[in-house]
Amino acid sequence: MHDPTLQSTTPPARYGDPIYYPTAVQQPVMLPAELPPGVEMVTLPGGYRTLAYTHGQPVAPAPVPAVQPVPAWAKTTALLAPTLGGGIAAAGCGISYAAPGVLAMAEALWATVALIAAGALAPLLLRASRSRGGRGAGPIQHITQNITSTGMFGRATGTLNNH
Repeated sequence: MHDPTLQSTTPPARYGDPIYYPTAVQQPVMLPAELPPGVEMVTLPGGYRTLAYTHGQPVAPAPVPAVQPVPAWAKTTALLAPTLGGGIAAAGCGISYAAPGVLAMAEALWATVALIAAGALAPLLLRASRSRGGRGAGPIQHITQNITSTGMFGRATGTLNNH
């Protein structure tokens, strides 16, 4: 039977008291052959035996490669890269400011080319239209027109003469 008035013989745990774990629980035991490299069974100062990493043989650090001098072409390229980039940026800004004027000059240039071409081709076209011994176009026709009118608001009459 349960008697609620029965007092416990163990005092209650207080803050800072060590915690007691019963030893009835057995931990699995590893054979020495199963231990990975660098792990050993050690005995702690309280008498407990446990697995722990041990300090192995110190590993030699990898040799440091010798410092190679920077080639001259790399130094030159590194010094010229910002200068070249700045020059390209300045050229881009200048072209953007000059673009309207360049477009206007291009239009004027095309007009000049057309004027020169018309001046050079006009005499050739006029010579080709004249008749020379059966070559070229037919004879040139002369047309005259006479228009007469009476009064300020009178009706105009005219004649065409085809020669």
